[in-house]
Amino acid sequence: VQLQASGGGLVQAGGSLRLSCVASGSIFRNIVVTWYRQAPGKQRELVASITGAGRSNVADSVKGRFTISRTNIRNTAYLQMNSLKPEDTAVYYCNARVTDSGSEYWGQGTQVTVSS
Repeated sequence: VQLQASGGGLVQAGGSLRLSCVASGSIFRNIVVTWYRQAPGKQRELVASITGAGRSNVADSVKGRFTISRTNIRNTAYLQMNSLKPEDTAVYYCNARVTDSGSEYWGQGTQVTVSS
């Protein structure tokens, strides 16, 4: 499975960004997509995940501001980030876990910087 993450950038506090993660090489509906983030000097943190059937889970730290979704026919998962805060600044990674094999794959990461 190959993953291509995009959509990061520089935004002011209170702004919005939408990250995309395009997967190839496997049947997308069999993939659980998870967004992680890692800020400088901090451990990687789970942000949100979504199953092939659309069941989602969002970390408490971003609940009410971030939404994860997917479009299986486009092999794409999204992370809509609203009301961004400086503490959301991090490199965001998408992770794919193939449900039948358990194999995991990582995208290259996309930088999100939120200025105050």
